[in-house]
Amino acid sequence: MSLDTPVIWHNPRCTKSRQTLALMEQKGISPRIRLYLEDAPSEAEIREVVERLGLDSARDLMRVKEAEYKQLGLDKVKSEDKLVAAMAQTPKLIERPVVLKGERAVIGRPPEDVLDIL
Repeated sequence: MSLDTPVIWHNPRCTKSRQTLALMEQKGISPRIRLYLEDAPSEAEIREVVERLGLDSARDLMRVKEAEYKQLGLDKVKSEDKLVAAMAQTPKLIERPVVLKGERAVIGRPPEDVLDIL
């Protein structure tokens, strides 16, 4: 698998994640599938993805409506390090799907957004 092979942080239970993967496959692209809930990204990987996405804050990569977000009191957290650590420890908090290719990344919401980097 080459370095240019796209990687999708995939949750098979998520409609948008399934749609994004199906769209890629329809375009003849076979990404490496990372089941990120089982194979959680490290803090370093999350920081890198935040940077690749061009986000202002790690919070922009978070699913702020998840119960865990409220339970952990993350709405009050200002520290980027603590937000990143929370995603590494509780990957369900990571917005999905994330597609990585080369130095670029995109969130597949809507799924068609991934076509820009493929």
